[in-house]
Amino acid sequence: MSNVIFDMGMSLDGFIAGPNAGPRNALGDGGMRIHRWVFDLESWRERQSLVGGQTNRDDEVSNETFARTGAYVMGRRMFDEGEVGWPDPPPFRAPVFVLTHHERKPWVRQGGTTFTFVTDGIESAIKQARAAAGDKDVRIAGGANTIQQFIKAGLLDELQIHLAPILLGDGVRLFDHPGTEQIELEKTRVIDSPRVTHLTFRVVKED
Repeated sequence: MSNVIFDMGMSLDGFIAGPNAGPRNALGDGGMRIHRWVFDLESWRERQSLVGGQTNRDDEVSNETFARTGAYVMGRRMFDEGEVGWPDPPPFRAPVFVLTHHERKPWVRQGGTTFTFVTDGIESAIKQARAAAGDKDVRIAGGANTIQQFIKAGLLDELQIHLAPILLGDGVRLFDHPGTEQIELEKTRVIDSPRVTHLTFRVVKED
């Protein structure tokens, strides 16, 4: 069975977006600074229908994450922020399941991306995403509230955090509301580079 993962950039003080985030201000005030390490990478640029870019260890990490992901789940707020700015084809190149309270017909884009809107909760979304992903993993794309829901439900298997050496001071924290259950993580990989530190953890679960 495929793993359920998330792969997220985060500031040193724990924010994944700055304040005042919204559809016209994706990632909030100053939030783009979290992801400066990725913008010049060949793998990221190719997903934006751009050419060129750097091929280094950061690019290998980025490429690896894209390659292992067979489907995505995201919250409606993240979808609203991205809908106005994603190119066609969008960067996902795989099915995306959007958690929402409002019904909407699937939105078919180029490159293998279809946005399917799921109104009956995270369990339904992950079931559909697993079926679509096949042998590949399901990536919880965000935002913070959606990731927290999966953590609380015990549905997350692995998390990868790209820790940027910046302090935002305010904004959206990734781990503000993880629930009351204690969660144990096993560190499985650390990759350091001048602009970011890639941290990978496995969620320890009882047999």
